[in-house]
Amino acid sequence: MTKQGLFKKILIANRGEIATRIIRACKELGIPTVAIYSEDDSTALYVQKADEAYLVGPGPIQGYMNIHRIVDLAMKVGVDAIHPGYGFLSEKVRLPLLCEKKGITFIGPTARSIADMGDKIKARQLMIKAGVPVVPGTEEPVKDAEEAKKWAKEIGYPIMVKAAGGGGGRGLRRVEDESQLAAAFESAVNETKAAFGSSDIFLEKYVDEPHHIEFQILADKHGNIVHIGDRDCSIQRRHQKLVEIAPSLILTDDLRRRMGKAAVKAAKAANYTNAGTIEFLVDRDRNFYFLEMNTRIQVEHPVTEQISGIDLVKKQIEIAAGEKLGFTNKDIKFRGFSIECRICDEDPKNNFMPNSGLVTAYYSPGGIGVRIDGSIYKDYVIPDSYDSLIVKLIVTGSTWEEAVSRMRRSLEEYVIRGVKTTIPYLLNIMNDEDFKAGNFDTGYIDRKPELMQYYEYGEPTDHVAAISAAIAAHYGF
Repeated sequence: MTKQGLFKKILIANRGEIATRIIRACKELGIPTVAIYSEDDSTALYVQKADEAYLVGPGPIQGYMNIHRIVDLAMKVGVDAIHPGYGFLSEKVRLPLLCEKKGITFIGPTARSIADMGDKIKARQLMIKAGVPVVPGTEEPVKDAEEAKKWAKEIGYPIMVKAAGGGGGRGLRRVEDESQLAAAFESAVNETKAAFGSSDIFLEKYVDEPHHIEFQILADKHGNIVHIGDRDCSIQRRHQKLVEIAPSLILTDDLRRRMGKAAVKAAKAANYTNAGTIEFLVDRDRNFYFLEMNTRIQVEHPVTEQISGIDLVKKQIEIAAGEKLGFTNKDIKFRGFSIECRICDEDPKNNFMPNSGLVTAYYSPGGIGVRIDGSIYKDYVIPDSYDSLIVKLIVTGSTWEEAVSRMRRSLEEYVIRGVKTTIPYLLNIMNDEDFKAGNFDTGYIDRKPELMQYYEYGEPTDHVAAISAAIAAHYGF
């Protein structure tokens, strides 16, 4: 039975594991779901799980990005709410605007909040006005490389050249000195213009050896805002997260309290509703600075759910339907530690090149404290047109040591054959003494080339190779 006061039917404007995740929440709330899919996704798990599914096109990408076609489909099949997931249309202002025009609820923040927080310069200005600490830098777009040089001297090298509308590491350059600045500036402008349609660039002081700490926000339409704790997302490669942890190991009780208060203040400054994430950098001296706000559900949201017991996707749906949160920060209880590993169909030894194709064998780990948010199965053909994330493996333990041990055991159990994956690379991280001791920051991956030293399925281990060599020598082979 549909929960009273919620929606009649929800269309999920996304694909893959996040579409499956949203369908699960809707099923528990008794809400029918509508999936959209491309021809490449016709055999995808989420398509099979949805109550209805409709082909969109043309091609593998365009259908997922066609706002008018998606909203028209929603109206045609009796949908009264759309959930965008993450990526694709989740932070496109035009989708909530069109939904409002057509009388469909957008499960997310307002178009104004998306626009304000999507523009990193505007977001910095709002945070400064609200009294939230920001990284020293420019407050307006920098016109050209010459102006950038003047600001860089004032800020002090090294600096970060950043795209106002950037994300995912695009339009982002670290500059050590003036000799590198002009080329970095031009490169960032070209990349951000191609990716985001804007060439606005700003500068920030480079924060040395930072931790990337984020706070999960929930805000209803009645003015109630809470944070659901923190996550450490410092294990990154080229600004792409590989492993996420909740809660952070480096925050003291006082620092966690102050950062949580700042996160709520930031959400209020943005007049925010629904689920969002306030991201901070924390330097070696434990100073923290606002980095950006993500106006959507995050890939790493499961670790927060695991330690809080709060279903964030359900809360998104309930908030969008007008329900009150029903609790305050004092009511939230956190238990243990949770780790998420992003398993991708990539070959780490080949510069993490995507390696899509037929999954010839599949066996997922299980046991207490193990959660799989995935989108693949045996005999599934992973398309080569999309992001390489195929599975999120999440484990929870009562202590940090138990969580690491459980993740190590789960990665050892995990079997995915037919495509190369990041499983052995992630397993090396779990076995690394610095990681186990909590000695990591955003530069961790760059300092650990030895993580590439592993054997893949089908390769002989040193032990096997030595035995084989001994046998060959004995018999004169």
